[in-house]
Amino acid sequence: MKILILGSGGREHALAWAVARSERVTEVVCAPGNGGMAQSARCVPVNLKDVDAVVRLAETEQPGLTIVGPELPLSLGVVDALKKCGLRVFGPSRGAAMLETSKGFAKRFLQRHNIPTAKYAVCTTSAELRKAVDAFHPPIVVKADGLAAGKGVIICTSRQTALEAAQGLFSGGLLGEAERQVVIEEFLEGDEISFLCLSDGTHVVPLLPAQDHKRIGEGDTGPNTGGMGAYTADELLDPAMSDWILRHIAEPTVRGMAEEDTPFVGVLYCGLMMTARGPEVLEFNVRFGDPETQAILPRLDSDLVDALEACIDGRLRETELRWTPGASACVVASSAGYPGAYKTGVAIHGLGAAGQVPGVQVFHAGSAEVGPQLLTAGGRVLGVTAAAGSLEEALARAYQAMAEIDFEGMYYRRDIGHRALKTLRK
Repeated sequence: MKILILGSGGREHALAWAVARSERVTEVVCAPGNGGMAQSARCVPVNLKDVDAVVRLAETEQPGLTIVGPELPLSLGVVDALKKCGLRVFGPSRGAAMLETSKGFAKRFLQRHNIPTAKYAVCTTSAELRKAVDAFHPPIVVKADGLAAGKGVIICTSRQTALEAAQGLFSGGLLGEAERQVVIEEFLEGDEISFLCLSDGTHVVPLLPAQDHKRIGEGDTGPNTGGMGAYTADELLDPAMSDWILRHIAEPTVRGMAEEDTPFVGVLYCGLMMTARGPEVLEFNVRFGDPETQAILPRLDSDLVDALEACIDGRLRETELRWTPGASACVVASSAGYPGAYKTGVAIHGLGAAGQVPGVQVFHAGSAEVGPQLLTAGGRVLGVTAAAGSLEEALARAYQAMAEIDFEGMYYRRDIGHRALKTLRK
């Protein structure tokens, strides 16, 4: 079977690596892919913003399965378009993707179906905004309604800064594009958990829970990024809590979408805050997380292709995912200046030595193959991932491999997993 993977980041490299392990897969095609993916898959150019171009590519390639990685093509309805052509594709429809593409839609959906989430208000005018902000105590969370590449959430320490941030979203001054809706939320305290599940529209099967590090600086300081690292560990969530989240959040979400005639088929990513009053939904994503996927998939001990096809065919209930016990960790190497302006085109060294460390996989997030060299081509460049029997061992292996890699301006956090390590060492 030929697999077509849409995307060019670390998540897509991890997906390409995972599906290539299936005995059923004869070829992996990545569109557009990146320099690291080109080492083991065939990469073909495509503009993921152009749904017609993606459809033409898929009709030419005739894959047995297409996997959509990033959120943008999902928001544009690429799954609907590919299905119309009779192609098998894993991912939610444009309507179902609104769980991610509109935070206002997601918050109202959560309220309709009594799924725990922070108190909120959806504002469309400045008058509504001023009234809403007065109803919240600082700190106040201000969110862009639409996709914002991880930059649409602002935590404000006063009502005045919340008003200014929201006005910046309305005007387009903050993100470069004006928002028609802005969401105001209460600030939740606790540990964040990424709880990802597969869904066939009716049934839900959880993946391993993970925890990521969004801030650029050590100690979880500085601006938010797309994610500087992530980890999984058997101790991260106890079975009873995992079951509670499945029964009270994931399954009601899938059931609610079906009741509203928008069945959800794909990956449901529940971004949760573990508050004193229990888990609450911060946000939904409708695709594999990045960098959570890089940490989760190396521990998968069953066939990913079988599971994704079971989602498409509505037989997920018959599928059991098997996992290697222990832990895993992904540490992201970024370009200097990220998440702001950064330089690209810098040679990457040491990848061969890094890949020799036991249990390590190096997933490329932003690299380009230029002749015999691999050059940096993004803000997040590499995701150095290791699996082991314990989180401490997985982190040690990941950092051992990272020490072999070098490129000008390379930056990475040296404290990935620090919250879990504190708990485990008590």
